[in-house]
Amino acid sequence: MDELQDVQLTEIKPLLTNKNARNFQDFDCQEHDIETPHGVLHVTMRGVPKGNRPVILTYHDIGLNHKSCFNTLFNYEDMQEITQHFAVVHVDAPGQQEGAPPFPSSYRYPTMDELAEMLPSVMTQLKVNSVIGIGVGAGAYILSRFALNNPTLVEGLVLINVDPCAEGWIDWAASKLSGWTSDLVDIVMSHHFSTDELSDNQELIQTYRLHIAQDINQDNLALFCGSYQYRRDLEIERPIVGLNEDTVNTLTCPALLVVGDTAPAVEAVVECNSRLNPTKTTLLKMADCGGLPQVVQPGKLAEAFKYFVQGMGYIPYVLLSHLSNESVPTAGMTRLARSRTTSSSSITSMDSSRSRNNLNSFLEGSATGALDSQTGPQTMEVSC
Repeated sequence: MDELQDVQLTEIKPLLTNKNARNFQDFDCQEHDIETPHGVLHVTMRGVPKGNRPVILTYHDIGLNHKSCFNTLFNYEDMQEITQHFAVVHVDAPGQQEGAPPFPSSYRYPTMDELAEMLPSVMTQLKVNSVIGIGVGAGAYILSRFALNNPTLVEGLVLINVDPCAEGWIDWAASKLSGWTSDLVDIVMSHHFSTDELSDNQELIQTYRLHIAQDINQDNLALFCGSYQYRRDLEIERPIVGLNEDTVNTLTCPALLVVGDTAPAVEAVVECNSRLNPTKTTLLKMADCGGLPQVVQPGKLAEAFKYFVQGMGYIPYVLLSHLSNESVPTAGMTRLARSRTTSSSSITSMDSSRSRNNLNSFLEGSATGALDSQTGPQTMEVSC
């Protein structure tokens, strides 16, 4: 096997300092309230759809809205290079947007399935033909359900901290709290952050604790959390190549699964990977990263996303502003720790399909040639 190259990537710090903490500002956006079969959705659009290209559509996690979940990533310089090629639609779950009023006492919050069923109305209203989805936690589940129901509308998915299972997490989260008052804010914080993060990264934790407690309507948040807690299992299963690929219930689009190596969601994401088509799925485990990789490591995530969409044929080359002012070859771009395994719950599923060649090069470094000599879907552990 060829020796792997070790290339230093610039470490990316979150855009959270004493000066700009909780500054989740939108820039050059248009806001819309869109009627759907299950109520009104608040969406924010950056740019306009460009030809036949898909739109990037995001969906946030519980305790967050589109600003606190995604603006650190989308305001990052390298990510803005991508948004020159795509319009972006940020979806806020009902009642989770900034300044949302409380729902009346008789209001029934949509189920997770119903939240997914609201998205086609958004696309119709905004004249969007197809999307590349980026979801976190509950938002990743909603986008997965949307893609299962509407495979022709979704060209690709980036699923951060996705949990395909039906088990409620609130009881588990409460049991993990030691010496804390188990109120809603504490439970949501334990959903996002590991025990080590809660004690070690005080600036980040304080920023998001105040945001969850003060910027999100607590009654509305409880309704969204309840909907997520009682979600159905996605009921997806890994297809057997050459046997049931066309009949099994699973995602049919390329998928990039992302999780921090110390995130509470690691086991859930690995479980999701084990249920997806290994020829269309890549699992990226980000080193030295916890529950919010899009906030803590926006540069690395933006870089991986560039290769993901480039592999789909939408960006002719990738410009890495923090490394060079020129286009950079896709091989040998990151340092990785790898271990061979044939387990179905491995960290990365690889193949040689066009839709993932460039992303695989980003993850594999100079090992692509060695992998190509293998037969059948291969799995390996990757961290970057």
